[in-house]
Amino acid sequence: MLFFRFLLFFIVVALVEIYFLQALKTITLDYTLTKKKFILSIAYVLLFFNLFIVFVAMFYPPPQWNMVFRFVAAIGLIFFICKLIGSSFLVMDDLVRLFKWVIKLFKKTPTSVLKDNSEPISRMKFFSQLAVTFTIIPAVSFIYGMVRGAYKYRIHKVKVTAHNLPEAFEGFKIVHLSDIHCGSFMDTKPLIKAFDLVMEQQPDAIFFTGDLVNNETKETEPHLETYKRLKAPFGVYSCLGNHDYGDYVVWDSPEAKLKNLNDLKKVHEQSGWRLLMNEHVAIEKNGQKIGILGIENWGGNLRFPRYGRLDYAHEGSEQYPFKILLSHDPSHWDVQVSKDERFNDIDLTLSGHTHGMQFGIEIPGFKWSPSQYIYKQWAGLYKKDNQYLYVNRGLGFLGYPGRLGIWPEITVIELSRS
Repeated sequence: MLFFRFLLFFIVVALVEIYFLQALKTITLDYTLTKKKFILSIAYVLLFFNLFIVFVAMFYPPPQWNMVFRFVAAIGLIFFICKLIGSSFLVMDDLVRLFKWVIKLFKKTPTSVLKDNSEPISRMKFFSQLAVTFTIIPAVSFIYGMVRGAYKYRIHKVKVTAHNLPEAFEGFKIVHLSDIHCGSFMDTKPLIKAFDLVMEQQPDAIFFTGDLVNNETKETEPHLETYKRLKAPFGVYSCLGNHDYGDYVVWDSPEAKLKNLNDLKKVHEQSGWRLLMNEHVAIEKNGQKIGILGIENWGGNLRFPRYGRLDYAHEGSEQYPFKILLSHDPSHWDVQVSKDERFNDIDLTLSGHTHGMQFGIEIPGFKWSPSQYIYKQWAGLYKKDNQYLYVNRGLGFLGYPGRLGIWPEITVIELSRS
């Protein structure tokens, strides 16, 4: 079944590539022979490269590709998507010509009129130029997002105020990280750079809200020493995300999948991170305490798995006047945390998961991403009654190996009494 899906995709790619090639041939009609050959040669190389990538995918599934091949394949996919967008202008031109042709079938056109004979050629060239323009501009932008945007780390500083925060925790500084997806990094340098930025913030505590890997624990091997760079006076705490369970790959046996998860738990432990599995711990400062709850992944929409048990994590935490919850998926806050009266004493929930779709626009006074059509809370700080939610945009990337407009995030949260 999967083979036939890729075969259908292969046919679609071939049709789009050939269709777009005709636009280039139209544009280059007036070019010099040397320039024309150069442009068309590049076009043919990209055409056959994309067909080759899809052909490989039919027999060698993408999850098994190494990082270099994934990166190169992503460039080809970007060009294909941009060509698909650009080809929409060619479709508009063809529809206009089809409409005129149908009219001519029912209406006689004088043979002496020469203007109409020349008009379609200029119009076709105009639409071809539009197609190429609206292919190149997005393609260049997305390639920039891969080369530079993926590691364009941004520090977001926010303040959370609560009247019930113990006095000892006034000004308590938290660094919140999420969605590292270490399997997407081609080397350790970008992650070291990010963690150095974290340590420059001099956090009192560090919280990581899941998706350390893409699929398998072995992705962590090049980064084991890097994880240990994260240290804070009051500890480093973490929870699991949907990608940490290995649900998106085929395992030889259930035992192999379970071993993968247990190995990942050991990575957290070896890194000095306190992994919270449907449980809570206390942070004490000057004799006063706050509660830190952490649950396994709990998805509120899109059928993401619900392994988490907030009731387990919450039980016994009533003694703490201020509570922070680590829960990977922000839809959990919207569906359960903020609606179930049992949990209305959870003051701050930290999540990630959305990545802000790794694409969007963020300028002062305006924020947009396709992610907002899926998640009510997709990036930044939200509040309902006395409960806060912060959604981290993610440190790493998945699928598209880059970011454009929604840059990788390191969050610095300062707690304060209102």
